[in-house]
Amino acid sequence: MVPYLLFSMLFITFCAININEMRFTKLNFWLLLIQVVFSVVAFWIVRFFHPLLAEGTMMCVLAPTANSTVVIGGLLGGNKTTITTHTLLCNLVVAIEAPIFFSLIGTSDIPFWHSFVDILFKMIPIIILPLLLAVLLHFVAPKVHAEIKKWQNLSFYLWAVTLTIVMGRTVNFILLQDSSDYVIEILLTVSSLLICAIQFPLGRWVGKHYNDAVAGGQLLGQKNVALAVWMTQAYLNPIASIAPASYSIWQNVFNSYQLWRKRRKEISTKS
Repeated sequence: MVPYLLFSMLFITFCAININEMRFTKLNFWLLLIQVVFSVVAFWIVRFFHPLLAEGTMMCVLAPTANSTVVIGGLLGGNKTTITTHTLLCNLVVAIEAPIFFSLIGTSDIPFWHSFVDILFKMIPIIILPLLLAVLLHFVAPKVHAEIKKWQNLSFYLWAVTLTIVMGRTVNFILLQDSSDYVIEILLTVSSLLICAIQFPLGRWVGKHYNDAVAGGQLLGQKNVALAVWMTQAYLNPIASIAPASYSIWQNVFNSYQLWRKRRKEISTKS
């Protein structure tokens, strides 16, 4: 069910994007570059300690920007055009980048190019096809496109169902493992917290140079964990999915804190 749920969730989200309003900026470029480089560096550094921990850590960085970033970023005062543009571009970059990474670090004996093409064509229908279908529908059937655009709340429920399933699978993998030692599981949870604590401030720091710290922080820190967990379970060691699953908790705690802090400032200003 998960691939179909992810497809539907992305399709509904992409229908809300106005291609004419998209503007690619230097902020988008630097955030994408940081994501690609940081994911490689994080993997190779942590790999010296434990390969499974390296896979989980990498996925917390590699995961594309969450669809809900437009909503949360907007509430926090971020530039919606910048956020929307980056959300779309980040999904496209991950659709190409992820198959390369999975093919290089995988344990399969299949040649790199065969593995890359196989993974790429499995991910294209989930990430790229929803975008192409949304754009095509905009020109071919604008009334239908406009109607689907009104269903944005549905994508939240699809996300909730998807996240429930993939987290349920993560728990199942933990329970079925042979070892009774849960040290690696704890380390995966801690590593996701550290990555979250790095990405939000780093994104804000980059965003400050382009007068949009909020957008920078959200775009680099807020991840599509449902997609990340599914990719980890499908192409890497399933236990590594504990990291992106835990990341969902940390990013939501941080977002809740940011929204509470902003609301508190607004109340103090009015009073």
